[in-house]
Amino acid sequence: MLLLWVSVVAATALAAPDPRAGGHRRGAAGAWPVTPNVVLVVSDSFDGRLTFLPGSQVVKLPFINFMKAHGTSFLNAYTNSPICCPSRAAMWSGLFTHLTESWNNFKGLDPNYTTWMDIMEKHGYRTQKFGKLDYTSGHHSISNRVEAWTRDVAFLLRQEGRPMVNLIPKKTKVRVMAEDWKNTDRAVNWLRKEASNNTRPFVLYLGLNLPHPYPSPSSGENFGSSTFHTSLYWLNKVSSDAIKIPKWLPLSEMHPVDYYSSYTKNCTGKFTEKEIKNIRAFYYAMCAETDAMLGEIILALRQLALLQKTIVIYTSDHGELAMEHRQFYKMSMYEASAHIPLLIMGPRIKANLQVPNVVSLVDIYPTML
Repeated sequence: MLLLWVSVVAATALAAPDPRAGGHRRGAAGAWPVTPNVVLVVSDSFDGRLTFLPGSQVVKLPFINFMKAHGTSFLNAYTNSPICCPSRAAMWSGLFTHLTESWNNFKGLDPNYTTWMDIMEKHGYRTQKFGKLDYTSGHHSISNRVEAWTRDVAFLLRQEGRPMVNLIPKKTKVRVMAEDWKNTDRAVNWLRKEASNNTRPFVLYLGLNLPHPYPSPSSGENFGSSTFHTSLYWLNKVSSDAIKIPKWLPLSEMHPVDYYSSYTKNCTGKFTEKEIKNIRAFYYAMCAETDAMLGEIILALRQLALLQKTIVIYTSDHGELAMEHRQFYKMSMYEASAHIPLLIMGPRIKANLQVPNVVSLVDIYPTML
């Protein structure tokens, strides 16, 4: 995998200078004229197939398209585990899941584990993190942990909420996910106040919760994130005619593992074609809002004259089934759940290049270094 990344950046990573050496290395062929800054934006539950054809036709993603045109996109990027905490543990450690032993959202890396950001900070980079991290542990209760293994027994516990949609009927409502926008604003303000007025290179991380579904309107510790929530503003970015209705096997013909997943996600009941299409449309609208947050970072870098000096990476921890295989959410190695976006642009990164090789989140670690 490392060889793949080296080829994409034209071997300049191996010639990158020590930031403490003033940003230059004499005689190093293809070296950066100055040490580049790095910005990593990681969303949650973004289906990577939307970043290339034909998926890219279903929703307008202008800033992802900007990154594609000005950088390199990976057509076969995959999560190492289709669950939040294990996937992020792999990304921050550079280790596969069988080595981190993070199997679910209740265990991640040791809080003192040395991440790639720690190493970059040790070698002179200024570092800053905003938003969702979740690589040491998730936020789920012990009850949730037991529940996942005991739903289909005599003492049946609660299922996830049935997947549903919730629309804000305002064409002017842009900031739906307030917490993500707050963290995006914090990242932009940091760039304006701190990054642009400092001679040291920086690494900025922004973790977004979107387009992960919202918590369902139920009480107690057993609630699920089953609500696809957006506004008319974002829904208008979706091409209804391009939305495909996935084909489902009859329940009697489903593999037992798939049936179990559909059952625990409350998807074994009847769904109309309109319901399925709405869930998928609302999910794509949430992806459009995610793209806009990525855009805020790109625009800030451009306004501060930092875009030509900064490597920007966009990826996600996993995808979203959005009613494929009669399921929503993730927890599956099917394409919708496992395929992630991975786009890189910046100095010495080839523009408008599509790489078909298989890569994954563990490649972030050696690429950063």
